[in-house]
Amino acid sequence: MEFPRFTFNPKEGIDNPALVISDDHEPDQSPVPRLYQLKCLERQSFGFYLRMEKGRRGHVIRDVEPWSPAEHSGLRDGDRVLEVNEEYVDNMDFHRVVRRIQSCGLQLFLLVLRGEEYEQAVSLSLDLQMLARASKGGCSSRPRLCHVTKHQEHGLGITVAQMEGQKGQYILSTVTDGPAEKAGVRSGDKLVWINGVMVSTLTYSTLNKIVKKSGDSVTLLVIDSESESCYVRRKMPILPVIAESHNLPHRPKTMHIVQGPDGYGFLLRQEKLPVTGRMVHLLREVDAGSPAEEVGMQDGELLLAVNGEPAESMEHEDIVKKIRRSGHQVSLTSISIRGRDFYRELGISPLLLYEESTLENEGVRTVSHCTGNQNGSGDRHLPCPRLCVLDREETGFGFHLGCVLNEPGTFIGQVVPGGSGQRAGLWGGDVVVEVNGQNVENEYFEEVVALIRNSMSPLKLLVVERRGYDQLRQNGLPITTALIIYSTQVSGRTSDAFL
Repeated sequence: MEFPRFTFNPKEGIDNPALVISDDHEPDQSPVPRLYQLKCLERQSFGFYLRMEKGRRGHVIRDVEPWSPAEHSGLRDGDRVLEVNEEYVDNMDFHRVVRRIQSCGLQLFLLVLRGEEYEQAVSLSLDLQMLARASKGGCSSRPRLCHVTKHQEHGLGITVAQMEGQKGQYILSTVTDGPAEKAGVRSGDKLVWINGVMVSTLTYSTLNKIVKKSGDSVTLLVIDSESESCYVRRKMPILPVIAESHNLPHRPKTMHIVQGPDGYGFLLRQEKLPVTGRMVHLLREVDAGSPAEEVGMQDGELLLAVNGEPAESMEHEDIVKKIRRSGHQVSLTSISIRGRDFYRELGISPLLLYEESTLENEGVRTVSHCTGNQNGSGDRHLPCPRLCVLDREETGFGFHLGCVLNEPGTFIGQVVPGGSGQRAGLWGGDVVVEVNGQNVENEYFEEVVALIRNSMSPLKLLVVERRGYDQLRQNGLPITTALIIYSTQVSGRTSDAFL
């Protein structure tokens, strides 16, 4: 039997009908977010700047330091941050994003898009939040960090069972309406971590001993089985830093203090803790009837943050300067020593709960009211004032003032490209509220110009964009440095934070 012959002519191509070549589909060009884990040591930075740049959307990674945790993880200059520790932040105010990164401790997870991919996604009007969710492959929920307090009759209201044939794998059952269930634990949850210890290394008998020795309460890190499988597929460790908190005790508190005739009425001391030997900043000698006592400050509390900026790793003199520069008002975040020991034992920072405690504090009218977007996107919250620090150059400070004729009040009329004003983050149209700590809202143009001309370098301007200024005034909020979440420093960018 003869078979047909097939020939190949280079000019005509293959003429063998048995060879079928499928259509060459275009590769999927959809932007793909990348997950990076950064680990640093005590008092070590992550090694990058986070910036909000005028005319550019998103939170931008800049100046990744050589040999830093950021470079080691794979972060690149120009990357845009979509999520911080599993929480979507692209539509969040820059200063809140900075604060979340600063308060995460020694572990940080960033979901980012490369700069060109981010711009592509924006040009295609893609939903960046949906893009972030899709990159997780169906993860339904984050882990939960739950603090369970024993009930006199029902105990913890929880049963721990070892999964058959799986060493170090434990599943939980809860009593309906029991302490564990009320604290956020659900039947069927996988137990990941107990009182700061990963359970994967524990035998069942050791785990039981830990529960019995825990006293009146126990802190658990749990997750549902489906979400656990998703984290395993993503090769992402399940840690407290990415968890939702439930019922955790010893929450930090934020105190907004207005200076009285005799000052704030407390002392700040740097002391060594007796057990660990760690140097900390403590609030001491709270005067009776002082502004500090009126807002609930107690002797011996540990200072965590000043005006929203973490202070534990600061030098004592730097904290004192920061408080003094706040003028007549300051916001301090503190926690009891017992509370700090509790979180240190768990290996997490109490500042992870900073925003929650701020929002829950009904007496505070500062940071929680001033968390809006400063990029003009129409966020419903109020934009924050910005403290811009400018160095004098040969041509001046790099901006021109404007005013309404014969009316008090001044604004930034023009910012010189590349000048000190632009580098410090001034925007055209910004309302000038303070010059070197002196309020100038009711001063006329000539007086403000004289103040600036006679100023020594550096010049400190408290400014806020016009829309935000009008909104803050309508809401009756005083515009002072105490409202600042993060100060803008001379950096060549609109807003700049080294992390």
